[in-house]
Amino acid sequence: MDEFHSSHSRLTRAAGVLAGVLAGIVTVVLAGTALAHRIVQPATLPLLEATHLPPLLTTRAERTELRYDVYCARSEAEAETPCAVNGAVFARAGDTGTYQVVAAQEEQGVSGTRFVALLPESIARAATGFSYYAVFRSDETDLVTTLPAGGAAAPQRSLPLGRSIGIALGSHSFGDGREASERVAEAAWGTGLSEAGLEQGKNLMPIGGSAFDVEEDGSVVVLDEANKRLLRWRGDGETPDAVPLAINGTMADMSIGEDGTVYVLETAGGHGAKPLLRTFDRDGGERATGAVAERPSQVRVGPEGPVVLQSSSAQWMPAAREGRTVGVSGQINAAESGRPLSDGRRIVILRHGNEVRVALVGSAAVQRAWLVTSETPLAEVQLAEPYGTGVVLVTRVFTDDRDEFVVLVLDRRGIVKRFSLDSADWAETAPLSRFRLRGSSLYQLGSTSAGLFVDRFELEVE
Repeated sequence: MDEFHSSHSRLTRAAGVLAGVLAGIVTVVLAGTALAHRIVQPATLPLLEATHLPPLLTTRAERTELRYDVYCARSEAEAETPCAVNGAVFARAGDTGTYQVVAAQEEQGVSGTRFVALLPESIARAATGFSYYAVFRSDETDLVTTLPAGGAAAPQRSLPLGRSIGIALGSHSFGDGREASERVAEAAWGTGLSEAGLEQGKNLMPIGGSAFDVEEDGSVVVLDEANKRLLRWRGDGETPDAVPLAINGTMADMSIGEDGTVYVLETAGGHGAKPLLRTFDRDGGERATGAVAERPSQVRVGPEGPVVLQSSSAQWMPAAREGRTVGVSGQINAAESGRPLSDGRRIVILRHGNEVRVALVGSAAVQRAWLVTSETPLAEVQLAEPYGTGVVLVTRVFTDDRDEFVVLVLDRRGIVKRFSLDSADWAETAPLSRFRLRGSSLYQLGSTSAGLFVDRFELEVE
């Protein structure tokens, strides 16, 4: 989620900070990849997109600079003819009060065009953290983009990490993966009633069993998107029940509520290019379908209903409340940094380089935080969930030719339990859908050339 790839030419030098129109700017709904906001236009119309890694959790020692990579072109057909861009960041201490305008200056000596805004110390070092949003405009094309899309109504929120618990993983030792406590689900590839569908991905990597979840009674449910159904393994049988779903059959994420409601997030929707959140009852009956803002990468169940993580803003947005779909504008304006938890807190995660920061956040501040460092490169954080007085964290470690998952059970003492797991990702899934935590059990969705499986690992401290 922290990478942005572009093959476009370097932009011309920015003309300076936005003026006049910024006070009355209209927020536009954007769609893009990674942390990118992109105005969706036909190929003949101009383009403006930007990418940003928000500093969700900060340490006292670091310098707070907000960086944005911006691409502007008169059209996709004229990608080699970039247009000039102006930018500004609106920032304030805490999450109330007046925003201060900070010029976004073009940074020299980098590939492409990068803008940097250095926040005043009074904002960057505020005890309550800071909130901000950015606006970029091209006078040549008359396009404007706001990051995040909610602007002043739903700005990015950055909090000081405070007295975090340091976790040094050192250099990872590959090949010592833990054996599963139990294999709770297994299916061969195919189209039969007890099989999981497999399809060829765009980059030639096979796709199959794109997401899974564990129900309240312990039943394991895999989204067999290729065959447009769920496969449900009950605790008393080896053969899954097949539940048809009215979905598009594209790679999707899924979560299941406590009442058995199934939420399927399809990033390639059936109405144009809009991603969709589809809601079903436990038996596959359709309940609702609604458009989702921007580019979502995850759906999880929050205290008031499903919430989706937007790749373009790193914010969580409500997709439904009290059984009613939330409109796109409502999602954007209610976005927040951190996933809402059932106890009223939020969990905030930031991976930057070989460091992962995790915080449990109350109504006003970080309550407990961990700062995990590794000598072996870290990739994505697959799971971060509250567990007892701490959290369970699953992240990927990798070298040029190997990768594994590291599972960490953390509390106020530091590492309570640590073990490694084979990545087992022969087939592609939704990006962040390989692990679930239910009670004291961690579940992993894996695959081989023969089929998919779900393994359970007991986390109780011995």
